Amino acid sequence: MAEILIVGHRNPDMDSVCSAYAYAYLKNSQDKANTYVPVRCGNLNDSTKAQFERIAVTPPKFIRDVRCRLATVVRTNEQSLDYLDPVYNLVSLFNRNPSVVSVVDNGSYCGLLSIDEVNKFFLRENSGKRPIYHFVVNNIPKVLHGEFLKRGEMDEFDSPLIVGAMRYTVFCSHLDALDNPKPLLVVGDREDHIKRAIAKQIPCIILTGLDTGLTSSVDFSQYKGTVFISEEDTSETLRLLRLSIPIRCLMDENPPALQDDQLFDEAKTILSSSHFRGMPVFHEKTWMGFVTRRCFLEKPKTKVILVDHNEKEQSVPGIEEAELIEIIDHHRMGTIKTPNPIYILCDPLGSTCTIVYHLFVRQAIPIPVSIAKVLLSGIVSDTVMLKSPTTTAEDRVAVDALCKIAGLENVEQFGNEMFSSGTSLEGKDPRKLIESDFKQYSEKQKRFGIGQCEVTTLSNVDEFKDSLFESLAAVRHDNNLDFALFLITDVIHENSVLLSSGLGFYEPKLAYTQESPHKFLLPGVLSRKKQLLPEVLRVLEEL
Repeated sequence: MAEILIVGHRNPDMDSVCSAYAYAYLKNSQDKANTYVPVRCGNLNDSTKAQFERIAVTPPKFIRDVRCRLATVVRTNEQSLDYLDPVYNLVSLFNRNPSVVSVVDNGSYCGLLSIDEVNKFFLRENSGKRPIYHFVVNNIPKVLHGEFLKRGEMDEFDSPLIVGAMRYTVFCSHLDALDNPKPLLVVGDREDHIKRAIAKQIPCIILTGLDTGLTSSVDFSQYKGTVFISEEDTSETLRLLRLSIPIRCLMDENPPALQDDQLFDEAKTILSSSHFRGMPVFHEKTWMGFVTRRCFLEKPKTKVILVDHNEKEQSVPGIEEAELIEIIDHHRMGTIKTPNPIYILCDPLGSTCTIVYHLFVRQAIPIPVSIAKVLLSGIVSDTVMLKSPTTTAEDRVAVDALCKIAGLENVEQFGNEMFSSGTSLEGKDPRKLIESDFKQYSEKQKRFGIGQCEVTTLSNVDEFKDSLFESLAAVRHDNNLDFALFLITDVIHENSVLLSSGLGFYEPKLAYTQESPHKFLLPGVLSRKKQLLPEVLRVLEEL
């Protein structure tokens, strides 16, 4: 099952957010083999936020981009090991060919081990010094066949290994030399050797070769250490004892870690430049799994459906790395190039939500009340209560049908309540106001952007125009645009005011009345797409 994101344009308006939400519902109803998730790649403007609250629907979640992130390739082991488990268990798991094995402490992640750590452990055997091992008493019967004759006072201890196979006097000299820390003794049925070890109070004695039991007369009552009878011979007992040490002894104290939202390429570079075979992956502080070098052999692509736009400049960042599945739109075509044929539905209607409504009808998918209100919100917003010149007969039919589903007598009250949420310039951050519905274009070797907001009066534009001009200039600069425009639309009286960041010799060519520097009156203009943008393109074409 694949996850497919449905996303509108950057700085999304009502139609962009609503069409993504409703189309995800439709696709999930049709296609049970995949999961369709509505998302947005910008902040909700005040009007959209208030409308989703009003109709009691959770808006699509925000995403920064659709670039491949580490979460898509995270793996987990079918079996993990406790940090006190013996190395023997770890080696046994590696015989099944995992790259790394996760280590837990009481069920919580505490480390990651690969065959490299096992190799380092065995390589230290040739360091030229007698190695000291950390023994856990409970691990001894996990690697040796046998039984305890006596459990000592210490559950864990550090010791070198010594074998009681030499003459007694030589053994004593070796035993005396190993005093800090005291050794673990592996010995057969040698009474003098065992008594000497008891006298030295070494931490552990492993007895071997006792087929008929211990025949020596040895009193263990005063001995504080552990005595274990091994069924293995001395050589095999020594080999397996080294594998009894807990795997925590192989772990790095401060291993590097990755976050699940890191970019695929960034994480790949970090791992490939390290000496580790794998690294743990966290979501903030919660362990999610791990990645190995094998995880980066092929880069997954995020599957995406675009709604309410079809141009790369307006799309979610990283769209060039994604796998584009569909485009549902009602704007002019500036389609992103795709390596394979895809489904494109572009219909010159007043709203993308109208197109989505038609798809519900075509597929005979029942429309719930909540989805009807979402679709209505997008249509009413994009057609400015069906007053915009972009409005078509199909939009009106869709509104009538959706009003019946939603239990509304007419669309006027619904629209008036919706537009009341964002109908004033007062108290608004001018930069956020411009960017809340800001689209970028690239035409005639010029890069420019047009923002739009709806209000119920234009009488106070002059009161705020200085701060709007300042913010408009900042938006132009920060986005590296040749110019930026801001359309303020009176949805009641069907007029607009246009503010410009400075068009130079282009400004006199606009077919609008220039009331003051960089401010134009646009009577009867409601649509950025069908009225303002064509006029801007005309001027660019002429010059």
